[in-house]
Amino acid sequence: MASPIVAPSVETRTSVDWRAVIAGAILAVGVSTTLLAFASGIGLSTASAAPTWRDSSPTLWIISGLYLVFTALCSFGCGGYVTGRLRVASDAASGPESSFRDGIHGILSWGLAVFLTAFLALGGAAIVNRSSEKPASGSATAESVIASELDELFRGAKSQTADRRSEVARVLLKSSSHNGVPDPDRTYLAGLISSETGLSVPNAANRVEDVIGKAAEALRHARQALVMQAFLLGAALILGAAVAWFAAVEGGEEREQGIVPRWGTSTRNPVRR
Repeated sequence: MASPIVAPSVETRTSVDWRAVIAGAILAVGVSTTLLAFASGIGLSTASAAPTWRDSSPTLWIISGLYLVFTALCSFGCGGYVTGRLRVASDAASGPESSFRDGIHGILSWGLAVFLTAFLALGGAAIVNRSSEKPASGSATAESVIASELDELFRGAKSQTADRRSEVARVLLKSSSHNGVPDPDRTYLAGLISSETGLSVPNAANRVEDVIGKAAEALRHARQALVMQAFLLGAALILGAAVAWFAAVEGGEEREQGIVPRWGTSTRNPVRR
């Protein structure tokens, strides 16, 4: 008699448990938002709308970057663990394959959390620009960086318009370029300041030269802060992806073993079901 043919087991569930991924991503966004709000409250920021932010030292930049890494580790670690713990295990995958799938789910949760954070940040910026009288432009951004220098340049002016300040700000931006502010622009600024403030042309030219040097230093300082912030942000995201992977694997292993973490007087008191 012929032996019966056993059909191979077919996995009926989808390979990705999106409910677990979404839950972990939401938790990661919530933890990161809370920690970043706390950091803003105690002044751990490399940028500020106030002109005095340039008085901050490189030590503050490093501390702020390390706190950003700490935030990524905490948020993505929590999100990855919850994703691995909540993922519905498949009967078709066990052992190393199950751990690999848990890790992939942790990475998906990390990517979704990054997307949600970027979406919320862009949405908030769009709302602020829409509520303002006119959207922020490049000249407005430049004016916020070198606001003190513009005030010093126009000090004593009889009248000054926003368009005139924006024009001068665009000229001062050239001070951070390789060639600096060209001589025709320096002459134009000296004549403009002389007519606006009543200073003699030589005195106005001296003020312009002094402000150009200060603007170049301010822009250099701002560029250093932004570069360091971008570098540390990238490092935090990469470390966050690794932590999300390993946390999801850990959560999946505890799910398979039936370990229920319980926090009390001890750091961790696992109870096996």
